[in-house]
Amino acid sequence: MPVELKGSCHCGAVKFTVQSSTPVPYQLCLCSICRKVGGVGGSINLGAHTNTLKIEGKENISIYKAIMNRDTPEQKVASSERNFCSKCSSMLWLYDETWPELIHPFASAIDSDLEAPKTMVCLKLDSKPAYVRLPEGDKKTYEGYPADSIEDWHKKNHVYKA
Repeated sequence: MPVELKGSCHCGAVKFTVQSSTPVPYQLCLCSICRKVGGVGGSINLGAHTNTLKIEGKENISIYKAIMNRDTPEQKVASSERNFCSKCSSMLWLYDETWPELIHPFASAIDSDLEAPKTMVCLKLDSKPAYVRLPEGDKKTYEGYPADSIEDWHKKNHVYKA
């Protein structure tokens, strides 16, 4: 059974709940977008069910659509929407119409207790500057994206909440 995640921004203007079958914060993305919107260490996204999202303070949410391949001939606007608090700039969740049934809360916005993973997955090392340090402890690293989706990883590690 999915678990309820409770989240909020730093200033408290936005609060939300959402049901998640993939609540373990195991995957640290080090791409330039996640580092710049989430902070120097990147972002950890969870998975959740879009149709269960309940929001207080929706009027305080703004959306950022990232620029992909910035300053290159391949530059384009991403289809994904990064939702953040317009008052304090806290990143809340990512939504992409490509997968309308899914929403990806930023673990940093979750107030509920989250299970610590035994092994971290660090991805997009091909985008990581030398000064960014990887987390301590057991980890698997990928230059790009791993083959397993967030759901696949949760199922393989027996932590999926059906």
